[in-house]
Amino acid sequence: MGSALPSIPAKRYFTIGEVADLCAVKPHVLRYWEQEFTQLRPMKRRGNRRYYQHHEVLMIRRIRDLLYDQGFTISGARNQLQDGAQALSFAGDPLQDALDAGHVARSDPNGPAPQAVLPADLESVRRELFEIRGLLSVAA
Repeated sequence: MGSALPSIPAKRYFTIGEVADLCAVKPHVLRYWEQEFTQLRPMKRRGNRRYYQHHEVLMIRRIRDLLYDQGFTISGARNQLQDGAQALSFAGDPLQDALDAGHVARSDPNGPAPQAVLPADLESVRRELFEIRGLLSVAA
């Protein structure tokens, strides 16, 4: 981003004025962006007051970057956000990665869901968690 924006405080909800200050845009621009970007849906409470969550503030900063710094149009920024969301929906999914790599134990169609073959380090973490669960169930 072109100019340095202030850090986002550790709060659960932000008012439209706070978000406007954190993202360096006017409140009326935020209200307009809500109409243009379907992903941006702040919670509304009494009197239709908007309350934004942390992930929405990050999304607004991303929209601002696309529009103001990278020069996208509203339509182009909308497409960028949708493409990014689709890419993120599959990123980091171990089962999807195992399916893509072909490391899935096949089972009959009526049986249980296929199990992904886990790498050694994840398998050791899995064993430790089962041991901890066993200890906790004995203690309870």
